Amino acid sequence: MNALNRAVTSLFDVLLMPFELLGPVWALILFSGVFGILALIVFKHISSQKAIKGAKDKIKGHIIAIRIYQDDMAVVGKSVGRVLLRNFQYLGLNFGPFVPLAIPFLFVAAQFVVRYAYAPVPLTPAGEVVMAGAGTLLEVQLHEQDRREVSKLEVRLPAGLKAISPLVRAPSEGRAFMELVAVESGVHEIALELPGHAPETKLLVAGDATLRKMQPRRVAAGGWYKLHDPENCSVLWPAEPGFGSDSPFELAAIAYPMRKLGWLPSGEMGILITFVLASMLFGFLALKPLGVQI
Repeated sequence: MNALNRAVTSLFDVLLMPFELLGPVWALILFSGVFGILALIVFKHISSQKAIKGAKDKIKGHIIAIRIYQDDMAVVGKSVGRVLLRNFQYLGLNFGPFVPLAIPFLFVAAQFVVRYAYAPVPLTPAGEVVMAGAGTLLEVQLHEQDRREVSKLEVRLPAGLKAISPLVRAPSEGRAFMELVAVESGVHEIALELPGHAPETKLLVAGDATLRKMQPRRVAAGGWYKLHDPENCSVLWPAEPGFGSDSPFELAAIAYPMRKLGWLPSGEMGILITFVLASMLFGFLALKPLGVQI
């Protein structure tokens, strides 16, 4: 999955480059629109356009019969039943082709989230006193079979980060927490060390760093079987490689602030809403020019 995520991320670096010249807001909207049109073209070729048109025509015919013979309850009853049956047929003809389209949708949505949903951690001036709860929280979670080893966990911060709390460990849960602040701009690599295991890292982007891809969660590498748990599915977090199968680490998370996108809604849900609405709008506008039945 790590290799696939790297390949998709590199592809999107190239595809999004011309759109990002217009800024993140228009890059998000326009690329979503292009995706909507391309998805519509694919739908046209993998769906039964003739059957969809036939089902729609028959539904219209039954509705006309209801209006014409509205005083004949027998005819009205039969027509209502046929409308319902044809609607099930119509939905089935549309649903089937949309299933394979969900796969590219997931990859595009994941790329949008890691590129546009989060902002770098703000800088704290050197020497400034930061109260508890005002810093950035680092959370580490070990796999169930390795939980007790969390008592041996060490977190090493680079020069640009400063801890404002000790590392708090919860052996019964296999979790550890540390509150920190960023004192220098850049892409900082936090080292996670556990005796007997290869060290791991978690990236933290701070200040005016130019890195466009950042994600709060680095999770264990896994496949599609984790889609029911989106917070821990590596398919949906492609900016950093997932932890290997032999790693005791299940999660390393940073609480990034949400990125402001002007008049668009912010955060993960805002990105997804914009993506869905923009792709649907552009697709709807392209229905007649492309001659697609849907």
